[in-house]
Amino acid sequence: MESYRNPVLAASLLAPPAVCALLTPFRDSFDNANAALLLAVVIVAVAAFGIRRAGVLAAVSSAVWFDFFLTVPYNTFTIDSRDDVETTILLVLIGVVVSEIAIWGRRQQARASRHRGYLDGVITTSQAVATGGSADDLIDHVRAELTAVLGIDGTKFVAGDKQTSAPQLNADGTVTRGGHVLKVERDGLPTNSEIELSVHHAGATRGRFLLTAAARIARPDLEQRLVAVALADQVGAALSTQEPLHPHL
Repeated sequence: MESYRNPVLAASLLAPPAVCALLTPFRDSFDNANAALLLAVVIVAVAAFGIRRAGVLAAVSSAVWFDFFLTVPYNTFTIDSRDDVETTILLVLIGVVVSEIAIWGRRQQARASRHRGYLDGVITTSQAVATGGSADDLIDHVRAELTAVLGIDGTKFVAGDKQTSAPQLNADGTVTRGGHVLKVERDGLPTNSEIELSVHHAGATRGRFLLTAAARIARPDLEQRLVAVALADQVGAALSTQEPLHPHL
C-alpha cells in the first residue's frame, strides 16, 4: 500500500478542484446534481484504494470546491441554495461511507487470501506425509509454515515426550500458562518464554515445537492457532512410522 499511498492522497486533494474547474465554463447550463454525480465518481475512485484518509479527503475536497466553483454565489465559500447545501453534505457522507465499504472489502479479500494460504500449507504438508519423505525435511517445512502462520520469530523442534512448565499451545487453539488461559488476541503470545506446541499421534507424544515470539508482539487469531495445531498433527502422523534424523532442529 505504501507504494501508492502518497499518489492516492495527492489525487484525493487535487482531482476534485480539477473536475470543478473543468465544469466552471458550463456551470450556467450544467445542473449541479450532475456535477455532484461526477464528483461522487471521483470520490468512489479514490476510496476504492481502501485508504480511509484519502476517501475522506476526496469527499471534503469535493464539497469545498463544489461550493467554491459551482454554487451561487460563485467563487466564494458561501451557499445560498438549500439544495446545494444538501448536495455538499451528501458528498462528504458519500466519501465516508464508500471509504468504509472499500476498507471492509479489502479486509475480506486479505482474509480470504490468508485462508487460502493456510489451506495450501496444510495440503502441502499432508502431501509430504503421504509421499513418505524424510521426517527431517517435513519438520523443516512445518517449522517454516508455523513461523509464517503465527507471525513469530522462529520455531525449533525437539523430539521426545518430556513435559515442561512453558506456555502451551493446546489442541483447541488456546494458549495456557500454568493452567491459565492467555488472551492472545489482546495481549499477544508470551515474549519472555518459548511456547510449546506438542506433537501427538495415537495418544503418544512424539515431540514438540518450541515457538519463539520475542522480538515483537504476535497476536495470531484462533484460526491461525488451529492451523498450527493441524500442521503439528501432520508431523505426529509422520513420526508414528519413522523418526527424524536429528532430535533437535
